Amino acid sequence: MNAIGARDREILRELAKRYLELAALPQQTERFERARDINDLKPRRPVVWLHEIPWHEMDIDSKLRLTCENAFAREMEEFFRQTLYRWEYIQADMVVENAYPLARYYLYDEAEMGIAIQEHQLAIDSANTIVSHAYIDQLDTPEKVAVLTQPQVKADPELDARRKAQAEDIFGDILPVRLHGYYIYHAPWDRIPRFRSVTSVMTDLIDRPELLHDTIKKFTAFGQYRMKQMEALGLLDTNIPELHCTPPYTSDLEPGTGLKNIWFRCMAQMFTEVSPAMWDEFEFEYVKPLMAQCGLVYYGCCEALERKIRFLKTIPNLRKIGVPPRANVESCAEQIGGSYVYAHKPNPAYVVGNFDADIVRNEISRVIEACRANNTPYEFVLKDISTCSYKPENMIKWTQTVTEVIDGYYR
Repeated sequence: MNAIGARDREILRELAKRYLELAALPQQTERFERARDINDLKPRRPVVWLHEIPWHEMDIDSKLRLTCENAFAREMEEFFRQTLYRWEYIQADMVVENAYPLARYYLYDEAEMGIAIQEHQLAIDSANTIVSHAYIDQLDTPEKVAVLTQPQVKADPELDARRKAQAEDIFGDILPVRLHGYYIYHAPWDRIPRFRSVTSVMTDLIDRPELLHDTIKKFTAFGQYRMKQMEALGLLDTNIPELHCTPPYTSDLEPGTGLKNIWFRCMAQMFTEVSPAMWDEFEFEYVKPLMAQCGLVYYGCCEALERKIRFLKTIPNLRKIGVPPRANVESCAEQIGGSYVYAHKPNPAYVVGNFDADIVRNEISRVIEACRANNTPYEFVLKDISTCSYKPENMIKWTQTVTEVIDGYYR
């Protein structure tokens, strides 16, 4: 690792001091406890988080401009500047913890499977990483699936120790540095279409189901092996900064680095329009044994699940269900009841173009009323924000509007 110069050190120390001032504010404790209680199934005022932000569109007065020269210094600078920016402009109920979170080194290279994504891309903004993909089908025969090989998880504890020591040397007297691990993220139906295309997968659900069973069996086995490797390498962690953009805090996980100590995150986003029976056959039956090994489960992302919640209720350790904007709010709240967390994903299209506060108010009010009527613990997490049309004021107005709506119900 390259040495970090005096100028970079000075920049980071000043940012760490400003960060520490935020971490010491009393509302951090209240927000942490509220998010924890919601995950513990105690209905309270919902928390509001914003994640997956289009940072390349968000700069105001150069507050996001990086000035450090060293690569590791710039990584830390970016974290501090984005946190300070979020607090100033789009704070909502974010929690600033009293530590700098440093993720352990972790590599799982899917190129080791013996296959690489082949695709065509279309982009309308070269600064945006969100682009349109047209994938080439490479797993169209059982023989091609059979020869896929198991990728290995790679860790580097010596690198972790060096990075932590370097950060502590710069601002450890100001702010603690916390080395943290991971939860399990398992989404094979997000990966498989990248080697096949969505169209190929959807048609083969009917035309060649045996090929898709071979494929999901292989990816499930890979997922199982990866879980065990991560556990053996000490890469798992109860104490994580976020759970796929949502608050991870809970009293119901014993601290530790085993599978039973962590969250399991899974989804099958492309199966929204697939029948419950077909979803059960190709997704649920395969993922259930993996879920059972972990402490708590968070299922669902951008797929509407109202027709499948009855299946999810059979998972003993299910704790949180993702509800996207396209889902039936009332049906989901009624089925979820007080047994799980209703993780609502507001519509990110509402921060694009000209901001309309009335549309946002109606969306948020509908969720609040449905969840309160069913005594359902819930949260709002604005994510998947591909663009705000280079209007950071849209994000600011969205945050203000949602907070005002919630204030009207929780005084």
